[in-house]
Amino acid sequence: MKPAPGARADVSVAAVVVTYNRRELLAEALTAVGAQTRAPNRIVVVDNASTDGTATMVAERFPDVDMLRLPRNLGGAGGFSAGITRALDGGAALLWLLDDDTVPEPDALQTLLTARMRAATGHDGPPALVASRVVWTDGRDHPMNTPRPKPRATAAEQRTARTAGCVPIRSASFVSVVVDAAAIRDRGLPIADYFLWNDDFEFTTRLLRGRRGVLCPESVAVHKTREFGGTDADPGDRFFYEVRNKIWLFTGSSGLAPPERVLYAGSTLRRWSRTFVSSSDRTVLRRALLRGIREGLFTRPKPTEALLREVGVEVRAEHVRPYAGRRRGRR
Repeated sequence: MKPAPGARADVSVAAVVVTYNRRELLAEALTAVGAQTRAPNRIVVVDNASTDGTATMVAERFPDVDMLRLPRNLGGAGGFSAGITRALDGGAALLWLLDDDTVPEPDALQTLLTARMRAATGHDGPPALVASRVVWTDGRDHPMNTPRPKPRATAAEQRTARTAGCVPIRSASFVSVVVDAAAIRDRGLPIADYFLWNDDFEFTTRLLRGRRGVLCPESVAVHKTREFGGTDADPGDRFFYEVRNKIWLFTGSSGLAPPERVLYAGSTLRRWSRTFVSSSDRTVLRRALLRGIREGLFTRPKPTEALLREVGVEVRAEHVRPYAGRRRGRR
């Protein structure tokens, strides 16, 4: 298929989709990915040990998909780590990361690639990451997936992004984002032991520290979450992952500079307060909070390569880079 002006026709793009027990949503997502005006060269689906017939559905309806079935559920964090590893092993130059309930518009990928090339600069080339605008089923911007604007972006960064119709960002979610494989090889995989929540924030801030990332509003993906809401919605006992992973992030990741840690820690505490105020069962949240604090302070994430090895995924040394503050795993 013919790419848009400015998008290289020869660049190898692998779409990576992580799924767990959402067979019909996954089918819709894969149909949309395969129908792109500039289709990805390869589609990798990571099945997190689904029990709803997902593997059979993919084999029957999408036979060209590269299916990686994991023997147990590693969550979004582990799933994307495994899928990215598979795509890197296959030689992809760019990775298009998507959740299984994400339905990209037909030109979403082509628009991302075009924006990436238009946002290139002479001294450091294209941005390391380009994210789509994510909307809910009714067309509203989805607050759960809004990339964070880059504070204190230079005038040159803003000008280059504006020329490409984009906005400089500091982080993004795993809902329709194109990432440079070279940047991943330099900064490492998502931390698989996060399981869910904050894994994309940690990964993209680590990836983008000292690098450029942009949001491309013209590339649109629909995120078909069950409900419309932000990160301060009542999470129930899953609040544990929010708390533990944020503490891990603030104390062990190189993604944020010290001033950013203070800024994001403050916004996190405010969001947690709103979550408690709006909760229908604060007892559950309180238990999850205390457990998350305990594990966040007294444990460390298991090394990603070791966790993936447990499920049969071998990680090449060049795909995992040590980062400042990284500590040994707890197990």
